[in-house]
Amino acid sequence: MTYGVTDEGFVLKGIDQLLRESRERARAVFGDDVDLRPTSPLGKVLEVVAAEDSELWKRMEALYYAQFPATATGDALDLLGEDAGLARRAGRRTGQVLFTLGNGAPNRAYVVPEGTLLLTTPTDADAPAQSFATEEPLVLTAAAPTAEVAVRAVESGGDAVPAAIVNRVHPEHAEQYLADWAGATLTLSNPAPFADTPAAEDDVSYRARLIALPHALWTTDSVRQAALSVEDVVDARVTDELGGIDVSQVFFGGFDFGERSFSAERRVGEPYFAEVAVARRGPRPWLTTTVGTETVEGVFDRVTAAVERVRPIGVHIRVVEADHIEVAVRAEIVLDPRFTTEAVQAGIRKRLAHDIGRLKLGDDVLYSRVMCVLVDEPGVTDVRNLHLRRCPPAFGRFGFGAVPYQLGIVEAAVGESLVMGLTEMAQFTRDSALSDIQVVPR
Repeated sequence: MTYGVTDEGFVLKGIDQLLRESRERARAVFGDDVDLRPTSPLGKVLEVVAAEDSELWKRMEALYYAQFPATATGDALDLLGEDAGLARRAGRRTGQVLFTLGNGAPNRAYVVPEGTLLLTTPTDADAPAQSFATEEPLVLTAAAPTAEVAVRAVESGGDAVPAAIVNRVHPEHAEQYLADWAGATLTLSNPAPFADTPAAEDDVSYRARLIALPHALWTTDSVRQAALSVEDVVDARVTDELGGIDVSQVFFGGFDFGERSFSAERRVGEPYFAEVAVARRGPRPWLTTTVGTETVEGVFDRVTAAVERVRPIGVHIRVVEADHIEVAVRAEIVLDPRFTTEAVQAGIRKRLAHDIGRLKLGDDVLYSRVMCVLVDEPGVTDVRNLHLRRCPPAFGRFGFGAVPYQLGIVEAAVGESLVMGLTEMAQFTRDSALSDIQVVPR
């Protein structure tokens, strides 16, 4: 058997093989009657040497696989990214912010939506404000006027965040979503400093971006990857009004426009327009928001700038936001009496959010996929009358542009999947009231 670097990769020589070869060499030198038992002095020496050689082989295996983005980890992956010109993203600071309701009306709930944009008041007057977004919705009442919520920075890295500095809602967001509070007030502050060393981008996410890095400039992939390089963009699709870009071409929009580099004929010098639909998920708003000197750059401007660097000459790219379609379920769950209703419902919603959150643009929500999630939850013995729902985007989804809404809720029949368009992406919200999961005892 061949060990080391082979056509199929690196074949590791284990300690058993190393010890076997060491004993064979010892017999060849000292004779077949040499004492190589584990209790003998020579046997012990051979075992120690084989253990050291085994660690050396493991190191050689690690060095070999550190040369490839698909298998490299840690510092080795950083070096490969440095060679390709793609650095690992810095982490985002996270922490807790305490919200306090004032002058709340009795018997009324005040909702602070998920994605509410918060700003700091810097101790240095010349320093720019840092922006954070809430990671879950918050409900305040006159009976329970205070609550803490986790927040995450919009920008990576950034300065340290001491206590009591995150203390205001972005004015444009407050005007858009908190204007109907009718005399109620909202104060907020972070009771403790945020973590000083936010965790950097993990190996899995960084490796995926590095592998997807385009190796040719004028391709549809290069435009798509330019959009995906923007933080908070989870998927992008390049399309055009004239029937679709001809992806069979080796290049995207070569300079000889008369040779039909794209799918439709056009005259020399005539501009060509394509469209990039962008799906996003994260705290950053779609459009840039500016109030005075405080600016939070939006996903749209970042994607536009990234695409501008790689678009072919004469090809004009329009950046549009994909349609984020909220998905919900209606079902009756038969519960094992050993489990609690609250735990099973929470588990189902968590698993659905994770599973549907992995879908990309145009991916259908399969009935069988949702059914598997439900029946695999511990405590579920049967699932009845499962219907998938296709709903408008959640009201609290933060963005200052126009939000497309469908009219009403579309509920599919039992057994039917939800079909998504090319520029639609399904999303599931754990705390959404649109899902109706009824639990009944067995």
